[in-house]
Amino acid sequence: MKASDLFVKCLENEGVEYIFGIPGEENLDVMDSLIASDIQFITTRHEQGAAFMADVYGRLTGKAGVCLGTLGPGATNLVTGFADANMDRAPIIGIAGQGATTRMHKESHQVLDLVNLFAPISKYSVQIKEPEIVPEIVRKAFKAAQAEKPGGSFIDVPENIAHMELAEDKQPLKVQSATWPVPPQEKIQQAAEVINQAEFPLVMAGNGVIRAKASDNLVEFAEKLNLPVATTFMAKGSIPFSHDLCLGTVGLQAKDYVACGFDRADVILCIGYDMVEYHPHLWHQGKDKKIIHIDMNPAEVDEHYIVECGVIGDIGAALKAIASETRRVNDHAHGNLRKTIVEELSAHANDDAFPLKPQRIIWDLRQALNHGDIVISDVGAHKMWMARMYQAEKPNTCIISNGFASMGIGVPGAIAAKMAYPDRTALTVTGDAGFMMNSQEIETALRYGIPIIILIWTDSEYGLIKWHQLRRFGRDTNISFTNPDFVKYAESFGAKGYRIKQASDLIPTIKQAVQDNTVVIIDCPVDYSENMKLTEKLGNLVCPI
Repeated sequence: MKASDLFVKCLENEGVEYIFGIPGEENLDVMDSLIASDIQFITTRHEQGAAFMADVYGRLTGKAGVCLGTLGPGATNLVTGFADANMDRAPIIGIAGQGATTRMHKESHQVLDLVNLFAPISKYSVQIKEPEIVPEIVRKAFKAAQAEKPGGSFIDVPENIAHMELAEDKQPLKVQSATWPVPPQEKIQQAAEVINQAEFPLVMAGNGVIRAKASDNLVEFAEKLNLPVATTFMAKGSIPFSHDLCLGTVGLQAKDYVACGFDRADVILCIGYDMVEYHPHLWHQGKDKKIIHIDMNPAEVDEHYIVECGVIGDIGAALKAIASETRRVNDHAHGNLRKTIVEELSAHANDDAFPLKPQRIIWDLRQALNHGDIVISDVGAHKMWMARMYQAEKPNTCIISNGFASMGIGVPGAIAAKMAYPDRTALTVTGDAGFMMNSQEIETALRYGIPIIILIWTDSEYGLIKWHQLRRFGRDTNISFTNPDFVKYAESFGAKGYRIKQASDLIPTIKQAVQDNTVVIIDCPVDYSENMKLTEKLGNLVCPI
């Protein structure tokens, strides 16, 4: 048995269904060993696309997504998507071929120190130096990647090691995972006392709530104690937006309506909160509020995040226990705040202006999709609008890259979403800039028969950068570009393309795209003059409470 055969057996042992990537010279043995495996290799058109697919697959399923490239440029092309997964707490395994160990001590064609390259963006980065250690390395890589908080593991496979023979009796190691402990009772009581003494407690739910599958526990907790809940971008849907206690999404650097709730709060319960989602200096500038940290890991150190009480352990169990020790909050002022937020979301529902305003696009998108359908937001000006206004009713139905926040995740992310949940519609909201960064993966989706919808907000500019330039300097520079005809571009791949010509076209076009059951591109012109109008509005915001 070759080491590459054992390596593949170990991947099978971990429950791997797909590997996203591109074959290369230095991973020939691994590719050959996959022929006899039930693992499906998804051949992509770029390693970055492969890494983004593994990223979103891992985030949606909780099982590590796996991506593979060859040495040198193949491996470096994995870096952006891999780093995105690691910072967004998505479990991912990156695998790269490597030159033979007999030439790694000297200057050699395409050889880089990949272990050290990936070390700063991973939880575990390692090279296989002997074939006998394959089972231990693979098991440790998956254990690290899938443990809370999840992230990336990188495995460097030298070509001569992959080719080596070893004993047939060598087997993968047993898959084991830890059970999260129930938080200590004294911490439960301490948290309850802090809440009982509070006048205006507020919950901020983070991505950890979704990772822990504690969304139902969060809703029950909020209902029992009558606590208003704001979510981070990455926790959208952890409480349904339609719930009376939901204040929507927090995360803009500018003061938004939901920030009024934070200003008023004297106690903030940070549940499953990762600091990378929304830095505390933006919502706790005065450092005058009591923070209760409820998570599976201790709080990160930050001067704006000094914890009054840390409740560490199973999130769902913690919420149940705290609720049993805490009295119901009688304050109802959050109702006025929610009313204002809800009214704002529907304010442009009938706005027929063309190009379409961002608010109208998001309103129509929500009307056209089912609550279980999955939207992948690429990164750009549209991301800020989606994060602020898209109404998610279920966890993991609006995927936003917010830690590393990398452009180009949209198209490959939608492919992975459809593979993870084939019975749901998978749609990416992307800008024309982000779309072109990985549009080559349209061919991948068509080749494997993976129907996705690509809704492009077209403005022929790097809109988010223009927004920042105008806010800071009052002028913009070097943000314009030209686009291909996106309808013809879609058709050149064998996909379908539609162009929105008036506001009333969008809902029927999205519904038609769902029925088309193939790769569909929708070119939707957007009026980003609304960006600066939003900036002005938030700058003059008056809190409704």
